[in-house]
Amino acid sequence: MPTDAPPRPVQIAPSVLPADFAKLGDECRALADAGVDRIQWDVMDGQFVPNLTFGPDVIAACRSSVDLLFEAHLMVNTPEVLLPRYVEAGCELVIVHAESTVHLHRCLGQVRDAGGRAAVALNPSTPVSAIEHVLDLVEMVLVMTVNPGFGGQAYIATMEPKLAELRRLVVERGLDVDIEVDGGIGPDTIAGATAAGANVLVAGSSLYRDPEGLAHAVADLRARAEAAQRGVAAA
Repeated sequence: MPTDAPPRPVQIAPSVLPADFAKLGDECRALADAGVDRIQWDVMDGQFVPNLTFGPDVIAACRSSVDLLFEAHLMVNTPEVLLPRYVEAGCELVIVHAESTVHLHRCLGQVRDAGGRAAVALNPSTPVSAIEHVLDLVEMVLVMTVNPGFGGQAYIATMEPKLAELRRLVVERGLDVDIEVDGGIGPDTIAGATAAGANVLVAGSSLYRDPEGLAHAVADLRARAEAAQRGVAAA
């Protein structure tokens, strides 16, 4: 992470993929009680990625359960078709994959037109240059550290130089943009991702696997990420 810009606040953003789908409202409340900063909804269509998950009605049914930011990570083809529905469902932030639409600039503008805040995501093989000309339209960039579609995958450490490249670009341009990382984030990987430039950290399986519970998992991940930021700042 460049040392000429202050670190952005660490935010822990759990994915609800490992949660019990039969009681998602209760699961959201448990995450809020554990001290998370936001909740990510992994929206999959069975085409852009090989899995099928939440529609806007499911998310809307959980919106009143917690007073936390909801973000919709749209892993879908032609996201512009249903995009406004996710804003209506209560997702303040909508993440569109650069690879999912021919007209990315227009699609990100559509998020804002619908009343939401726009973000853009990059698959592991997609370079930072693919979004260089839409950074002025987004509040966050999500760098995938797994190939999307399933939870519980192994972290791809070779994405850390990509995170660092993106962080440098954001700092050089003086942009107010968060960098999110998603995929394989846990106690052993969160420091590397944070040191490379990420400040919004999506965790799923590692949170739910912690034998000491969600609150311990969230606090542990936050402490490790903040320690990594301090280490970079002191270097």
